[in-house]
Amino acid sequence: MIRLEKRPQPSRAFSLATPLLAVLATMVFGGLLFAALGKDPVAAIRTIFWEPLFGQYAFFYRPQLLIKGAPLVLIAIGLSLGFKAGIWNIGAEGQYIMGALLGAGVGLAFYPLEAFYVFPLMVLAGALGGWIWAMIPALLKVQFGTNEILVSLMLVYVAEQFLASMSLGLLKNPEGFGFPGSRNLQQYPSAHNADLIEGSGMHWGVVAAMLAVIFAYVLLSKHRLGFAIRVTGEAPRAARFAGVRPARLVLFCLGTSGLLAGLAGLFEVSGPAGQVTIDFNVGYGFTAIIVAFLGRLHPVGILLAGLLMALTYIGGDIAQSQLGLPAAAIQVFQGMLLFFLLALDVLTNYRLRFGRREVA
Repeated sequence: MIRLEKRPQPSRAFSLATPLLAVLATMVFGGLLFAALGKDPVAAIRTIFWEPLFGQYAFFYRPQLLIKGAPLVLIAIGLSLGFKAGIWNIGAEGQYIMGALLGAGVGLAFYPLEAFYVFPLMVLAGALGGWIWAMIPALLKVQFGTNEILVSLMLVYVAEQFLASMSLGLLKNPEGFGFPGSRNLQQYPSAHNADLIEGSGMHWGVVAAMLAVIFAYVLLSKHRLGFAIRVTGEAPRAARFAGVRPARLVLFCLGTSGLLAGLAGLFEVSGPAGQVTIDFNVGYGFTAIIVAFLGRLHPVGILLAGLLMALTYIGGDIAQSQLGLPAAAIQVFQGMLLFFLLALDVLTNYRLRFGRREVA
C-alpha cells in the first residue's frame, strides 16, 4: 500500500529538483506518446531539444530562442507576482491581445509619418491596453468580490472577438485587396520593432524581458511591497495583521501582470508577427502559466524556464517538418511539463510511505 505522509517542513531539495524531474518525466512519457504515433521517440526528443541548439541549422534557430522566449518571460514575470500573493490572473492572453491592438492602432494612426516618437508612443499604448484589460477583473474583485480566475479567463474570448473585428474592420489594410489584417508594421520603419543587432533576435522586447526579471528580483527580495506579496501568499492572516491592504495588492498584481502582457503583445505585433491578423495570438498568455510554475515563481527560474519552453516551440516546429509529428502532439508534450510539475510538486510537502498503516 502506498500512502502520502505530510512532511513536518516542506522539502527544499524536492522544491529545487521538481522542475528537473518534471522535464525528465516529460521526455520519457513524451517519447512514449511519439512511439504510439509511430515515430522514433529518441529521434523526436533529440530533434526537439538538440537540433535548435547544435544542429546543422542552429545558426538560424538560436536567435529564435530570444524571439519566442521574450514574450513568455515578460508575461510569466507579471503572472508570478500575482501567483505568489494568491491572486490568479488566467487571462494574460487577452491582455496580450489588447496590448497588441492598442499599440498597433497608435502606430497605424501615424502612418506614414516618419518620426522617432511613434514607437515609444506605441509602447506606452501597448502597456496601457494590457493594464486596462487586467483592471477589469481587478476592480470587480475589489468592489464586488468576484472571482478573478473566471473573469480574466472569460475576457480572453472577448479580446479574441475584438481581434477578429479589428482585423476585418478598423485596422484592416486599405491596400490589402480585401484580405483581413492590418498593414505590415515591419514595412513602416517608425513602428517596427527591429533587431538591435542584425540577425541576433535581440529586439526591444528582449530588453524589456530582462528589465522585468531584474525588477521582479529586486521587488521580491529587497522591497517592502515584495515582502507583502510573499507574506500574503504564504500567510494571509499574518499579512492582514502586518497592515497589508488586500485591495491595493490585487490592483497592483493584476495591473502589473496586465501591463507586462500588453507590452509583450506590442513587441510581438511590431516585430516578429508584423501585423494584426485574426490568428495573431498563439497562446503565449496560457503557456506563460507553465513557464511561471516551471520557474518556481522566481525571476531567474522564469528566465530559464522561458528559454526552455521557447526551445520546445522551435524544436516542435522542426519535428513537425522533419518527422511529420502532428502539432497537437507537440502541444500535449508541452502540457505534460505542467502536469508533471504539479504532480511531482506534491512531494515537496508529502513523502511516500510503503506498507500498511499502523493502527494505534
